[in-house]
Amino acid sequence: MISRIELKKGCIVPLHSHPNEQIAYITDGLMRFTLGEPGATTEYMLAAGDLLVIPGNVPHMAEAIEFSINFDIFAPPRQDWINKEDNYLRG
Repeated sequence: MISRIELKKGCIVPLHSHPNEQIAYITDGLMRFTLGEPGATTEYMLAAGDLLVIPGNVPHMAEAIEFSINFDIFAPPRQDWINKEDNYLRG
């Protein structure tokens, strides 16, 4: 599953996890990704052309430091997105 997401500067995708492996590919802007449990996290700054692989079930969050365009690739497809049950993102 591939998704294209536009994030306004300051937009925060709250901490969450899912069983799907995720590849985040930034085509525009600058984003900060935080992976891991609170108290034991690793931060990654991604600019245009960068990508990050997030293994399944790893808690993570993201913040758009600038207006950003992010392509997320999921394997397997995100059934919660298909069912529109991704309230953490839609809220």
